[in-house]
Amino acid sequence: MFKKELPTAPKSKLKSSVQRALRQSLLTTYPLLEHVVDELLPKKGSLEAMKLPDRCTLYVLEGEPLFFQHDKSDVLLPHLKLVHRFPSAFPSIRIDRGAIRFVLSGATLMAPGLTSPGGRLPSGKGGEPEGLDEEGHWSRELEKGEPVVVTAEGKLEACAVGILVESTKVVKEKGKGPVIEEAHCLGDGLWKLGTD
Repeated sequence: MFKKELPTAPKSKLKSSVQRALRQSLLTTYPLLEHVVDELLPKKGSLEAMKLPDRCTLYVLEGEPLFFQHDKSDVLLPHLKLVHRFPSAFPSIRIDRGAIRFVLSGATLMAPGLTSPGGRLPSGKGGEPEGLDEEGHWSRELEKGEPVVVTAEGKLEACAVGILVESTKVVKEKGKGPVIEEAHCLGDGLWKLGTD
């Protein structure tokens, strides 16, 4: 989505009512952020919106990009810098080493990169409806249309964020086809965008 360099855009401060609504939307989508939400979006903080090309809005707090949203979508997607700060708060999957270069070039993630030995999809097991299993992996099956963070085999930090075009359960059953429509990856225009 953000394959090209993005021009720096002016920021506009958001009203406190808009900030409260965004905070609630964020907690609804990512309930594991609840224990850090006051650090992430302080009540006295000044959240700003930056309009980007392709009808997208980036939300910034004190120069730090937090999340972004397409005008046609209700889903708030985390900026990778936010994911790197709170990695266990977001639903995640893991790609194998062979898929890394494709993901970083902005390609649609395909099932073989997740179903091969180096990939990992949620187990569907675990007592908690949200969260990590005993090994620190995301445990709940994810549904079509949900946001997801992509980690890579052998790497410590997430490399992409996107929206599932197929549920993780169906991906395991089929083993082929597109899985994620990528929205943001390391090194893309959104990653390099200056927000100060």
